[in-house]
Amino acid sequence: MQQQRLQSWRFYSVVVVMLLLAAVLLWRMASLQVLPDADRGFEFLQGQGAARTVRTESISAYRGVITDRNGEPLAVSTPVESIWANPKVLLQHPKDWSRLSQALGWDNATLESRLAKFSGKEFMYLERHLPPHEAGLILDLGVDGVYSQREYRRYYPAGEVAAHLVGMTDIDDRGQEGMELAYDAWLAGESGAKQVMKDLRGRTIKELGLIKSARSGQPMALSIDLRLQYLAYRQLKQAVGDFGAKAGSVVVLDAKTGEVLAMANQPSYNPNDRSNIDTASLRNRAITDVFEPGSTIKPFAVMAALESGKFKPYTVIDTTPGYVQVGRKTLLDPVNYGELDLTRVIAKSSQVGMTKMALALEPDVVRNMYYRLGLGQGTGTGFPGEAVGVLPEYDHWKPIQKATYAFGYGLNLTVLQLAQAYAVIANEGVRRPVSLLRTDKPAPTQRVVAPEHAQAVMKMLRKVVSDDGTGSRAFIDAYPVAGKTGTAHKADAGGYADHLYIGSFVGVAPLDDPEIIVAVVIDEPRDTKYHGGQVAAPVFASITEGALRLLQEPPKSSASRLTVHSKFSEQVASSGVAL
Repeated sequence: MQQQRLQSWRFYSVVVVMLLLAAVLLWRMASLQVLPDADRGFEFLQGQGAARTVRTESISAYRGVITDRNGEPLAVSTPVESIWANPKVLLQHPKDWSRLSQALGWDNATLESRLAKFSGKEFMYLERHLPPHEAGLILDLGVDGVYSQREYRRYYPAGEVAAHLVGMTDIDDRGQEGMELAYDAWLAGESGAKQVMKDLRGRTIKELGLIKSARSGQPMALSIDLRLQYLAYRQLKQAVGDFGAKAGSVVVLDAKTGEVLAMANQPSYNPNDRSNIDTASLRNRAITDVFEPGSTIKPFAVMAALESGKFKPYTVIDTTPGYVQVGRKTLLDPVNYGELDLTRVIAKSSQVGMTKMALALEPDVVRNMYYRLGLGQGTGTGFPGEAVGVLPEYDHWKPIQKATYAFGYGLNLTVLQLAQAYAVIANEGVRRPVSLLRTDKPAPTQRVVAPEHAQAVMKMLRKVVSDDGTGSRAFIDAYPVAGKTGTAHKADAGGYADHLYIGSFVGVAPLDDPEIIVAVVIDEPRDTKYHGGQVAAPVFASITEGALRLLQEPPKSSASRLTVHSKFSEQVASSGVAL
């Protein structure tokens, strides 16, 4: 009986102990998982677990699409995969290095060198911007410590044709050149973030929640017409090659809105393949480079002379004997033109005639005209690196400065500024802002020249493309055009180089109701032909005729050159302008 009681006591003792152990265990479990204030409780444990498995990942934002004025894509973003590794993990698995190196197209030494360089870090890129199927082949190896992340790569469908205007982004999708840089904040959008759970090998096993949604960048429509851009680029590239030129630029401007319909430069580059890009090819020369315009500036000086009241279109200037002495400088014409009215001074591009006209004017009269046309100031495009040019104003004007100022030396400007200034003539004295973006409504305008003076100069410019003018190669059968040639020596160390030239032509078409202004500049043509009428005027004719047809502008006349010029002479004669 006593033994039976002892056994019962032992039984109950064991039960009590077991119950106490269970209670202690339950209390410990509660302290770890339920009670928030317990030392190293559930909040501590969850934090430690989260620190090892929960990660915040960035969600790349889709960069805004850039299109031409008609919606044709110029810059789009495509999804790609970037392969990265955790060096601390990868260093623990040297047996996988050979397979990984082979998949990456590296040798083992390259991978080992990279791992040694980043040995103390937890992140390094192996390859950026791979197509998803190529990234998949690497990830399928199952190498511990190797992962991927979704990014976007910029692609430029027009390639080198529109590269200088559109620009490009870097590998991190940040604007580096052109409009990509100028409007980076508008295009870039804003990255998002999400929480994910990862296993011990760093693979995402669960998405826990969205922290912040990615905001896509805004789209942007440029002012250019891709059809005209291809046309201008093709014609410019051919001319630069044919004449062995160093470089060249073309701007096609909408006369009625101020929008840039095409802007091409040579040399160019392919933003989709940057392996062989050199710095010189990156410049948008039409906006960032300045040059002395030479004779293309003469119509503006003549307009200033008409505005002064001292000259009329029929005012005669005696250029005999074909040269004029100004200080110690002798300024020459190719031949002795004799007596020329102001119209033929422009048509023949007479240095002597322009010099005598300029010396009869106050220098501020000419400079003020240049400034009102937009020279010496920005065009307002906002393009990175845009040059404003140099428009000097002297305290004391020497006679030679007055003369050279009137025929394009002693100042410099950009091709875009020159095109904008000619647009004032085309718009009968009204200046319009220039835009690289498509505009849905006309921008405010400013009258800077009386309409009668702009009209008179326009008639003079028509004579330039006649058989009697320096720009006869700019003549187009289907459309009446007007414009001016320019040939300028380039500055060199200690003065002007005898063998380096810039040939240019700027014109307006069609003459009776201008739609476009086309400016062509050929830098350092190496051929024996280097005058603007030889190297730039034919490019103007090809681009202008093609552009007007693409814009569905009906032909204005199918008359021959002589018939057109005869009609022009009759119009001028009836207006009182002597030829």
